[in-house]
Amino acid sequence: MKPDRKSFCNRTLNLRGIRAIGYDMDYTLIHYHVEEWERRAYEYLKNMLLSQGWPVEKLQFDPKMVCRGLVIDTELGNLVKANRFGFVKRAQHGSRAMDFEGQREHYARTIVDLAEKRWIFLNTLFSLSEGCIYAQLVDLLDQRLIPEVLGYADLYERVRQVMEAAHMEGLLKADIIADPDRYVELDPETPLALLDQHYSGKKLMLITNSEWSYTSAMMKYTFDPFLPKGMTWKDLFDLVIVGARKPQFFMTRSPIFEVVTEEGLLKPHTGKLQKGIAYLGGSAAQVEQHFGFSGDEILYIGDHMFGDVHVTKNILRWRTALIIRELEEEIQAIEAFQADESNLARVMAQKENLEAEFCQVRLELQRKKNHYGPPNSSTEAELEKAGNELRVQIEALDQTAAPIARKAAELGNQIWGPLLRAGNDKSYLAYQLERYADVYTSRVSNFLSLTPFAYLRSPRGSMPHDPKT
Repeated sequence: MKPDRKSFCNRTLNLRGIRAIGYDMDYTLIHYHVEEWERRAYEYLKNMLLSQGWPVEKLQFDPKMVCRGLVIDTELGNLVKANRFGFVKRAQHGSRAMDFEGQREHYARTIVDLAEKRWIFLNTLFSLSEGCIYAQLVDLLDQRLIPEVLGYADLYERVRQVMEAAHMEGLLKADIIADPDRYVELDPETPLALLDQHYSGKKLMLITNSEWSYTSAMMKYTFDPFLPKGMTWKDLFDLVIVGARKPQFFMTRSPIFEVVTEEGLLKPHTGKLQKGIAYLGGSAAQVEQHFGFSGDEILYIGDHMFGDVHVTKNILRWRTALIIRELEEEIQAIEAFQADESNLARVMAQKENLEAEFCQVRLELQRKKNHYGPPNSSTEAELEKAGNELRVQIEALDQTAAPIARKAAELGNQIWGPLLRAGNDKSYLAYQLERYADVYTSRVSNFLSLTPFAYLRSPRGSMPHDPKT
């Protein structure tokens, strides 16, 4: 199997012990052409702002400006990338990259903590249009071209209000239903993966925030052509819930309604849930009660770090898997960079040895000048000469390493670098991923290679003091 199509395990997971598997739909079971979808969402957002008199007519969607895992600092109007400890490693104010001194000035004593209202985590690919237009609007706000907005936090709230406008989502989804070939990336292997799980005896659930009319149309388009003759997508699932309102679905109890027509007409539901009937609303507690399963007997798979994975793991202790489609492109870039990576590691090893030698020479010179410590046969002049020679060698290695290191820092995204790395450390997204997702992979069809009976073992955790292999 190609490395970019593997599944990666944070916590050991025995699929034989999983009795029910729940799926999100958008960007999980169904993948979209990201740039097409987000550009269209951006256009609707821009048009709605134009209708309110905002000076946004010259703005254009930039798909590389923002990526999943960034954090919006609504206090300062910045986009930041933090490492697993919450320290900011890269930042831009509006659409302009922040230099080292500016970044140090603003964030030297600041830790990103998502519990604070100030920070907004970009959880999913759906965040790209939102993050892009917010950054561009910060530029306009700085130019005092949006006088009715009081500050960066107020600006973000205005963007969110427009993003959440129901008619914008309805218009966007109507576009997709009308021309699915333009927006949807078909994956014939995804229905096969679910067929394997279905016939292995696992209960399959579809739990999506999308409404019934959109869910029905898109699942029919993406699944039915690849299923056995006479079978539809609805036959795959033992439970279908639309309009779930995640993450509240996992956190609270809500009424559940039965979808009684293809147009989405509803009626209140009482009694037991049934296969073949779609429901709207409800809660995870009803799911557990319906199947008689709970906790680690249920695996839920989605693309939203908070709404699909965080709350599911934190509150219900369900097993979790996160879909990260960008992982494929990133792994491909990492694979292509292997020769450079080896060269960089060799140069850095040489530099570390020379730096250690240089530090020792400095110490010996310090002792010699201040007349303390063990005797040293070298003179001050000899030590100074040795130090200067070592400094020249270190600077030469820096010149060799700098362009390779810069290239490494741009893998996956020229502005923000690798999705799961922040410098030499793990990114804040990687921290969230390790904490809440048992498994992560780029697409649902990757489960084909695992089979429904696989035993996924996490790698042995390492510490800096562990022996190098």
